[in-house]
Amino acid sequence: MTGTKTAAIQSRAKLKRFFKYISRSTAGMVGISIYVLADTFFISLYAGSNGITVLNFVLPLYSLIFAIGSMAGVGSATRYAVKKALGADDLDGYFGHALIWQLILSAPFAALGAAAPELWLRLMGGDAAITELGKTYVRIVLLGSPFFMMNYSFTAFARNDGAPTTAMAALLTASAFNIIFDYVFMFPLKMGLAGAALATATAPVISSAVCCTHFFGKKSSVRPTLERPSLKKLISCCALGTSAFVGEISSAVTVTVFNFLLLKTAGNIGVAAYGIVANLALVATAIFNGIAQGMQPPLSECCGGDKSDDLKLYMRAGLVTVLIIEAAIVTLARVFADGLAAIFNSEGSALLAEYAVDAIRLYFIGFAAAGINIVMTTYFSATGKALSASAASLTRGLAAIIICALILSALFGINGIWLSFAASELITLALIVFLIKKQKR
Repeated sequence: MTGTKTAAIQSRAKLKRFFKYISRSTAGMVGISIYVLADTFFISLYAGSNGITVLNFVLPLYSLIFAIGSMAGVGSATRYAVKKALGADDLDGYFGHALIWQLILSAPFAALGAAAPELWLRLMGGDAAITELGKTYVRIVLLGSPFFMMNYSFTAFARNDGAPTTAMAALLTASAFNIIFDYVFMFPLKMGLAGAALATATAPVISSAVCCTHFFGKKSSVRPTLERPSLKKLISCCALGTSAFVGEISSAVTVTVFNFLLLKTAGNIGVAAYGIVANLALVATAIFNGIAQGMQPPLSECCGGDKSDDLKLYMRAGLVTVLIIEAAIVTLARVFADGLAAIFNSEGSALLAEYAVDAIRLYFIGFAAAGINIVMTTYFSATGKALSASAASLTRGLAAIIICALILSALFGINGIWLSFAASELITLALIVFLIKKQKR
């Protein structure tokens, strides 16, 4: 009995620590998504449906920047955590190495922002009015790309160094700053969309500064040393950041494909309706990404020694949490679709409301499987199964969503576009089940 009681106490302690990681991570990620929603709300007040269309054309750009930044940052932090769990002694330099590469990888984005930001809007299908309205917004976002990318290293290494609360505080502080100064810059200072972009580009600087309170403190085991950039080391780290990369790039691909299909089907008003759905979906995705990123450090620790029981404990807890949240999200989207669409419909457009309500109800069905897919892909990555992580990520973020969108839109029109997200998530779930069964053989 004593042994059983001791084991139960240990399990409760492990779960308490586990939920500390995922709650802090989820709060931080939701904080980021909330400021995107605030951005959308203020922009809709300032520029109506055209403003939302601009923002939806810029969302793939955000996702591309975030994808590259997360692949280098989260991948390096995961490699650091796995090697630490295995008792390796060559841990110095991973943090600084990630920051250097993020500066290098962000340089082309900053150069485009300085020289020709309107090219992005034209590439996305924007007409003359949309391009003129959004080019300054795009310029500021592109010039801020180094800060967006490096912020992933700051928060991921803080989380992997036993400071999930600091990482959460960093993201929440940045989100609060962004929401407040979105309003201040756009309206009292009359900067318009440029003000919204400036607030958003400044937020990761605030977040990184908060994380520095940990790295330069006594409890930090991460040494912020710099070393010569190594392509081999980058590739090794990025292999474990693939799920983070594809998790972000999938948003870019989805939004881009949907935008072009909707421009042909319903014009700018259809893209604006999707802008509402995409920004609401960011909140739901942020919850699951937060859970997944919070699970990563404890899961990576299980790579050292015989900790299979701990791994099973963490995965059961994580999956049960995800299933509960999935059910809540799908239900809330179904019940409150009208109210959610109305928040961003400042012009009171009946057509925009009709498109957006249908889109919310159909698109959000996909979150019945998306949470499981995100968490399981992170499980593959966190435990060093890079090939499985890549297969699941690429299927979910690229292959399945593109194929489903093209086929279903041809068969069912605009409703087929909304349903393609759910179809792609079901395909990915089937692949993940196959990969798990294959590993057990």
